[in-house]
Amino acid sequence: MRTDSRLSRMLHVLLHMARHDAPFTSDQIAQMLGTNAVVVRRTMAGLRDAGYVRSARGHGGGWVIACDLGKVTLLDVHRAVGGVRLFALGHENANPDCGVERVVNAAIDDALKQAEALLLARLAEVSLADLAAEFDALCEAGGWQRKTARAHRH
Repeated sequence: MRTDSRLSRMLHVLLHMARHDAPFTSDQIAQMLGTNAVVVRRTMAGLRDAGYVRSARGHGGGWVIACDLGKVTLLDVHRAVGGVRLFALGHENANPDCGVERVVNAAIDDALKQAEALLLARLAEVSLADLAAEFDALCEAGGWQRKTARAHRH
C-alpha cells in the first residue's frame, strides 16, 4: 500500500524555505521532491491558503515562507495539505450482521481512535521552529551549511 507523504514532503520544503534567502520556484521544489511542478503547486496551494507560504509570479518569483515558525505546528501543516486519514487500517463491513464481526470492528475502531488522538496531540506539540532548531543543530554538528544541508544543492 502506498503511503501519503505530503506532510513529510511539505515539512521538508518549508524548512528549506525557512533557511533560504530567495524564493523557490515550483520547478525547483519539484526537482527537490522528485515530482512534477503541477503536484507542487496543488499541494502548496493549501499552505498558501493557510497563510504559511506566499507566491509571486514572474522573474524572481516563486514560493517563500510567510509565517512565524514558532506558531505553526506539524498538525497545522497536516491539515493545510489535506489532512487525510492517519491510518489505513479498518474493517470491511461497517454494519455487520455477525456479532463476532461487530466485536472485532469495535475493538479496531477503539484502538485506531486512541492512536489517532495520540498522534494528533503529538503533531500539535511540535512547531516548525522546533524542527528548524533540530536542523540547525544537526548542521552545526556535521559542519554543514544550513542552506544546503549536504543532501541538496539549491
